[in-house]
Amino acid sequence: MNLMVPFCLCHRLHPSAYVMLEPTHLVRSTANMLKLVVVLASLVSLSFARLLTSPDQLSASEYDYIIVGGGTAGSVLANRLSEDEDSKILVIEAGSSDFRNLAIEGPQNAPRLINSQFDWNFTTVNVPGLNGRSLPYERGFVLGGSSSINFMAYTRGSEDDFNRWANVTGDDQWSWDSLHPYMLKLERFTRATDGHDPIGELNVTLHGTTGPVGFSTANMILPADHRVINATSQVDGFPFNLDYNSGDTLGIGWLQSTVADGSRTSSAKAYLAPSLFRPNVDVLVHTLVTRVIQTDTQDGVPVFKGVEFAQSAGSQIFSLNATREVILSAGAVKTPHILMLSGIGDNATLAEFGIETIVDSPDVGQNLQDQPLVTNQFTVNSTDTLDVLRMNATFAAEQQALWDSSRTGLLSLSPSSHVGWLRLPDNSSIFQDVIDPSAGPTSAHYEFIFTDGFVSFVSEYPGGNFFTLLTVVLSPTSRGNIALSSADPFDAPIINPNFYDTEFDIFTIRESIKAARTFMAAPSWDGWIEDEFGAFKAAVTDEQIEQYARNTSDTINHVSCTASMGKTGSTGRGSGVLNSDLTVKGTIGLRVVDASAFPFIPAAHTQVPTYILAERASDIIRNITSV
Repeated sequence: MNLMVPFCLCHRLHPSAYVMLEPTHLVRSTANMLKLVVVLASLVSLSFARLLTSPDQLSASEYDYIIVGGGTAGSVLANRLSEDEDSKILVIEAGSSDFRNLAIEGPQNAPRLINSQFDWNFTTVNVPGLNGRSLPYERGFVLGGSSSINFMAYTRGSEDDFNRWANVTGDDQWSWDSLHPYMLKLERFTRATDGHDPIGELNVTLHGTTGPVGFSTANMILPADHRVINATSQVDGFPFNLDYNSGDTLGIGWLQSTVADGSRTSSAKAYLAPSLFRPNVDVLVHTLVTRVIQTDTQDGVPVFKGVEFAQSAGSQIFSLNATREVILSAGAVKTPHILMLSGIGDNATLAEFGIETIVDSPDVGQNLQDQPLVTNQFTVNSTDTLDVLRMNATFAAEQQALWDSSRTGLLSLSPSSHVGWLRLPDNSSIFQDVIDPSAGPTSAHYEFIFTDGFVSFVSEYPGGNFFTLLTVVLSPTSRGNIALSSADPFDAPIINPNFYDTEFDIFTIRESIKAARTFMAAPSWDGWIEDEFGAFKAAVTDEQIEQYARNTSDTINHVSCTASMGKTGSTGRGSGVLNSDLTVKGTIGLRVVDASAFPFIPAAHTQVPTYILAERASDIIRNITSV
């Protein structure tokens, strides 16, 4: 058997980005392996006694809360709701329980999780804005959800992002000031594994130190890191930002990642695992919720407190009721899918598939927002980039052994050490025709992600040493959708991110690529950067840059807003699917808690906003009014 160790610096790499190693360094002898198995077996039996693999193992005939999905948000809910000892919680997860798999735990292993058993393996439609290309659309298919397979960026978003949520919902409890205590509650800053002082990498005083979600800055300093920081003082328009999680994101600084003590921090690891010691939590894995069920009617309003579920297509269908609530936390792809299968959606669309409409909610599955990105590669005059992990198998094996034994070394690094949050100039020509779509002046239009090594979604690694600067549209105006492909819950839904459907989005990615060139021309790169590479180098004119973007862009996998919040009680198309307390409009007993509930995608990575939303949702459900 071979062990696949990635050279990982982005959310998806070409297959050539993997290095094959024999795993002989993992097991020194059969005897040692047997000892390890015995120890692990005892730990598993102790720690995960409430993990169930069959509906026949359920400990109750009904539960107070049934949480559909044990992902980023669902794991938070399981932990917080089970703090009430009298509440009985059931989590139903379609994927596996294997969130402690070493492939998930290792920060540099992220690329090998794509299209793996931990991924739903969704695929988009042929996207017109990508010149008809279809994309893999990664979503976590394991406890922890996408927090178990993502690239671990720890970004709250801007103050303006959350204040817009408050404005759109008419609920000030979604404002930055109201949510800030939850930001501190959830997080735990940890120091780098190499012991270096984090002064100058973030403002420690802005962060929590006792929460469940461990995060850090870079676990070790790479040769290119200081070149990034030095360049911020050499080129106008790219200021240094000590801590983008302050609420004012703008500028370039050190990336904070959900990596603690050299390993990934997933929602399952941070929230769900501790709750499994509690007797009032059951977690059923390998089980798909096929629909939520109307169980009653109160004053003419349908009550949804039941779920149907099965373990495979054609297998026995089970049903179970909640005494208090059913909570959909299945993610921004599956949550709207389940709602539509349950008769909650656009009446005309549901009728096409023979599904009876119980609640006519035309916004279900609409308003999909995601952030497209482009990789831009530079050749470098160096032999010490992380490309060495794929060029030197012996060195890669040594690094694997180092991580295995101490959780240190290059494989403890998150995919990037630096990011930049940037805005188009106020006098940009696009604003003559388009109103600024960002949430406000502290919210970025586009992002830089700095990666040490070669990253491409469309090209094989050509050999040599590289530095890649990814550019991302953060405040997109294009809107996609999730749609039914059939009435069979085991058929994947139709996913259309609809990238580059608007002039603003293609303008922004074009200008971000130009800005990348400007930044990489700073004196700090002299003698180290040799040249631009490949299709990036060939894209010079605006038209060429646009085609380069359409031909090479991918998703950063931040799908959001497909069952969005609106003002409580508002109705009609465009008013949202949810009230501001996350209950589904036109229903009783049904709530949505995941990224599908966002009214707008934050100009950030979506992992931490999902944690924030789930933490507040837990208090809403428990009627807790102070953090």
